[in-house]
Amino acid sequence: MAKILVVDDEFGIGELLREVLSDDDHQVVLAINGRQGLQMVANEQPDLVFLDFMMPVLNGVGMLKAKMEDPNMAQIPVIIMSSLPEASVAERAHGHVGFVRKPFQINTILDVAAVALAGSKKSSG
Repeated sequence: MAKILVVDDEFGIGELLREVLSDDDHQVVLAINGRQGLQMVANEQPDLVFLDFMMPVLNGVGMLKAKMEDPNMAQIPVIIMSSLPEASVAERAHGHVGFVRKPFQINTILDVAAVALAGSKKSSG
């Protein structure tokens, strides 16, 4: 079981991901913007973060940059979610291990989470 943080300002998406990932035996915590997400990363030390690209207060790029600059958080893998094409996101966001295009299929979320968590265990073990 992994602890997964979902950072998304769309409540429906956060709740859907919580249900799907919880059904896959993960503990899921939610944040509604990047600022709250950074606090949750520091407090909860999740094993994985699903991060929305476009949000108010602090967007996904800003949160990812701040997380990568903090040595206590930098090793936590991040999967970015966006309705924009992956190439557009990759031009502005650096340091994530995966990308999920919205709208997504449930199996995509489970697959990308499994890959990211397996990669995280290999690099830390």
